[in-house]
Amino acid sequence: MLALASSLHAGSMKRIDWPGAEAGGLALTVARTQADLEALQRLRFRVFTEDMGAVFPQAVGDRDVDRFDPWCVHFMVRELGTGRVVGTYRLLTPEAARQAGGYYSESEFDLEPLAALRPWLVEVGRSCIDAGFRHGTAIMLLWSGLAQVMKRGGYRYMLGCASVSLRDGGATASEVWRRARALMARNPDVPRIRPLHPYPVDRLDSALPARVPPLIKGYLALGATICGAPAWDPDFHTADFPILLDLERLDARYRRHFGID
Repeated sequence: MLALASSLHAGSMKRIDWPGAEAGGLALTVARTQADLEALQRLRFRVFTEDMGAVFPQAVGDRDVDRFDPWCVHFMVRELGTGRVVGTYRLLTPEAARQAGGYYSESEFDLEPLAALRPWLVEVGRSCIDAGFRHGTAIMLLWSGLAQVMKRGGYRYMLGCASVSLRDGGATASEVWRRARALMARNPDVPRIRPLHPYPVDRLDSALPARVPPLIKGYLALGATICGAPAWDPDFHTADFPILLDLERLDARYRRHFGID
C-alpha cells in the first residue's frame, strides 16, 4: 500500500514508497521538494506554450501553477548526468480528490456517470515531455510509475484528458473523434461522459488529412478508451478528449512490462 505523507497544503510534498526506475539514460522518480515541483512547473509552462500556445491564468512567472498541484503525486523524468527534468505527469488519488474538492476533469466534464467508480478512480494529467525526448523511453517510464501507484494503492480506473491542439483548425480533433466514435460503438458498456463546454467537432471539415497524436495512440494501445465527445479548453487552445482505462483491461503485454501481473 502507498505511504502518502501530508500534502503541500500542510507544508510538505506527497511521498510514495516506491523506488523509481531507470532506462535509456533517464531516471524516473517523484517530486519530493518544492524545488522539484517548480522545475516541473517550468517544464510544463515551456512545453505547453511552445506546443499549444497555451495561456496560463494562474501562472507564476515562468511556471504553470494550478490549485490541484499541491494535492497530486508528481512523477518526474530526469536526464542522467545533467539532472535536467525532461518529463512529468501528475496523479490525483480519489482520497486526495475529496480533499481538493473534486477532480480537475470536473471543470470540463460531467462525471456523474463515473460516480460508482470514484473510490477506485485516479486522475492523471499535465503530461509533458521535452521535445528532444519524445522517442518513447520517457513516456514508458512515466506510465510504469502510474501503473505501480495504481497497483500498490489498489486503484482500478484511470481518468485523464487527452488534449489535441487546435492550431490546425481542428483537423486532428476531427480525426480523433472519428476514431473515438468507432471505439465507443464497439464498447457500449463503457460509461459515457458529457463535456460541459463542447468543442463543435461535428461541424469541422472531416475530409482534411490528419493523424491521431502519438499520446492518444499510446493510450488506446494500453487498452484505454475514449468515453465521450471533446471539451473545449480555451486557455490551452485544445480539444480535450476524456480517456478512461480499466486496469483489468490493460493489454497483456503492458501488464507484464509494468509488473502488474
